[in-house]
Amino acid sequence: MGKSKTTYTIIDVETTGRGNEITEISIFKHDGEKVLEEFTSLVNPNALIPDYITALTGIDNAMVADAPTFAEIAEAVLSITEDSIFVAHNVNFDYNVIRNEFRKIDMDFRRRKLCTIRLSRVLFPGFRSYSLGKLCVSMNIDLFDRHRARGDAEATVTLFEKLLAHKNSKTVFAEFLKKGSKEATLPSHLPSAIFDAIPNGPGIYYFKNKKGKIIYVGKAINLKKRVLGHFYDKKEKELDLCRETAHIDFELSGSDLVARLMEDAAIKHHFPIYNQAAKRVPKPYAVFSYEDRQGIEHLAFNTLKATPNPLQIFHSIRDCRLYLEQVCERFELCPKYCHLQENVWTCSHYKLTTCKGVCREEESVASYNERANLAINYMASSNQNRILKEKGRHLEEEAFVIIKNGLYLGYGFVEKSEQIINTDDLEAFLIPQKETTEIQGILRKLLLESSNVQALV
Repeated sequence: MGKSKTTYTIIDVETTGRGNEITEISIFKHDGEKVLEEFTSLVNPNALIPDYITALTGIDNAMVADAPTFAEIAEAVLSITEDSIFVAHNVNFDYNVIRNEFRKIDMDFRRRKLCTIRLSRVLFPGFRSYSLGKLCVSMNIDLFDRHRARGDAEATVTLFEKLLAHKNSKTVFAEFLKKGSKEATLPSHLPSAIFDAIPNGPGIYYFKNKKGKIIYVGKAINLKKRVLGHFYDKKEKELDLCRETAHIDFELSGSDLVARLMEDAAIKHHFPIYNQAAKRVPKPYAVFSYEDRQGIEHLAFNTLKATPNPLQIFHSIRDCRLYLEQVCERFELCPKYCHLQENVWTCSHYKLTTCKGVCREEESVASYNERANLAINYMASSNQNRILKEKGRHLEEEAFVIIKNGLYLGYGFVEKSEQIINTDDLEAFLIPQKETTEIQGILRKLLLESSNVQALV
């Protein structure tokens, strides 16, 4: 019995945009020579179609009101695509949209994939754009009903036939279909060579769109592994990010710590659209100490503006409280006198039970103040001048981070062959940075516990 012929299903979907519920689907089954079968249908997304999507596709809510739901056409989609290779222009988008629709009805959908954008980049190199519309113009392919599923799918069929007819198609198709090939995983607009150039070391990476604009910044101990992880993530935000990604730049850091500092600085500088959470500039708060009329040392917090002689600075009340809880527990202090409980005669904190009874007059003020002063010195110690030494980006280099007068100045890299006698020598290699909430969180623990912390020379 002969081997069955390979078949392909060339697919296009239209969606609601945000949420990506399907509004129209078109599938052409192809045997490598001709179209064997077609399935095209409007789909009721059970969601409103935004005006901007209607303006783009012409599909409005009235058109899909009486259309079948995806659940009602699921068996037809399964049947026509069974044992076929899933083909689409920007395949990861269409494939994941359909797969997510199957997941909603508790059905699994898995097919081998080919992307006509990525195939075109390899077999027809040199075009300025590989979007379907511009590629069709460049290759004299008729494209009717743009942004309707059937029109786009028909044009993709013609493009796919041109790809099949290329003299190198057999080799390229086989490479793309090889199990474990990254060609089915990488974003459609990202050339393989760009991904291949990313190293396995620590650093930060920049996702850029087709216009060269930075749309996401991330950090990793292993850059290549982390970047690849984005392409396997099927969350809607990740799919949108990958669909827009056309280029990736990177910077090596030598260590995870410096990568985290570099990432924060890059996000604050570029404000990428997919790093929205990092844009906020919160109000600063501070921890301070004072002695009451009974001679008891208090730890408290307030806005930085209203705080005398701050011991620690934070950018949220929550961070202040969490830090004070840690200090209170570590030094067996009273939650009442750490202002973690207000308007109480004696402490009764739900979590902190280390108080030795100063609030109940079961411990002397002198004994309590001894521990309170240790806590104050502990907090103040992180405001001393410090240098954090880290691995460099290569064997002949070291990285460093400088904290001076309690402020983070930045990081830098210096060759091991350089003669560093004092801090001024080191500061010549410093890359100045601003201190932020995130930076404080990154450094605070290291300043007090890390073995690679040294006093400034």
